[in-house]
Amino acid sequence: MTATHPSANPAANQAANQDEQTQIFESAAALFAVLATPMRLRVLSAVCFAEKSVNQLLLEIDTTQPNLSQHLAVLFRTGVLAKRKVGTQVFYRVQSEKAVALCRSVCTQIAIEMDDPDVAAAGQTLALQPVSSD
Repeated sequence: MTATHPSANPAANQAANQDEQTQIFESAAALFAVLATPMRLRVLSAVCFAEKSVNQLLLEIDTTQPNLSQHLAVLFRTGVLAKRKVGTQVFYRVQSEKAVALCRSVCTQIAIEMDDPDVAAAGQTLALQPVSSD
């Protein structure tokens, strides 16, 4: 039996690379889907630097308790946030620093674009225009 050199079968290498690329894109799409609502971005921003209770989050974010709880559950279930319970209080904190870094990067770039019309005029923007449902 002879050992095959990794470059001996280019088709197999290409297939493996495509499989890896597919996994990467699927993971990225899943993270983007979790972060695709403004409410979840607000929650992530609110707990970015410090753990906060649900009551503290309700004071900072204009929403109802049931709505906030739904979004917290998604962020927790997907590993973006961690939580701990103290008595009747539930505290949330960032679990995924990568999600925070991604949000910070994208939101910072969009804020720069909003402040600098020359960037938007050059067509190099991340800020998307709303899609018409016509």
